[in-house]
Amino acid sequence: MKQITSFTVNHDYITPGIYISRIDGDITTFDLRTRTPNAGDYMDNLTMHSVEHMLATFLRNSEMAESVIYFGPMGCQTGFYLLTRDVEPREVLRVLKGCLAGILSYEGPMFGSTRQECGNYRNLSPEAAKAECERYLAVLNEREVDFRYAESE
Repeated sequence: MKQITSFTVNHDYITPGIYISRIDGDITTFDLRTRTPNAGDYMDNLTMHSVEHMLATFLRNSEMAESVIYFGPMGCQTGFYLLTRDVEPREVLRVLKGCLAGILSYEGPMFGSTRQECGNYRNLSPEAAKAECERYLAVLNEREVDFRYAESE
C-alpha cells in the first residue's frame, strides 16, 4: 500500500509547534503539535477531548469560521489537525492564537457537554482544556514560526 503523507515525516524531529502537513488544492492541513512525539508525555483522553470541544467551537466561531473544514485530535495523542480552505498560514496562526487566548479567558460552561450533544459527555474538563491551551500558546509565542517540519539529520 502507498504510505500516507503523515507517516513520511520523521517524528524524531518534530517538536511542539504548528506545521503545514500537506496542501491539497485550496485545502491546507495544519499539524498543531502540542507535545513531542514518542517522548512519553501524551495527552490523556480527557485533555484531548476537552481541547477538541473548546478549540473547535472557538475556531468555528472565529473570523475564519467559513474556512474551517475540520479540527480534531491525532490518535497518537500529541496534537491536533486543522484543515482550512483559502486562508494564509500567518492568518491561521493569528486566529489560532486568538482562539487559544479566548479559551484561557473563557468562564462559561464547557461546550457540547450534555448527553444530547456528546457521546462521552462526562469526560470533559474546562480546566484540562485551559491547561493544554496555555501550554500550547506559550510554545507558539516563544518561537519564530515557519510552518515547516525540521529536516532529518
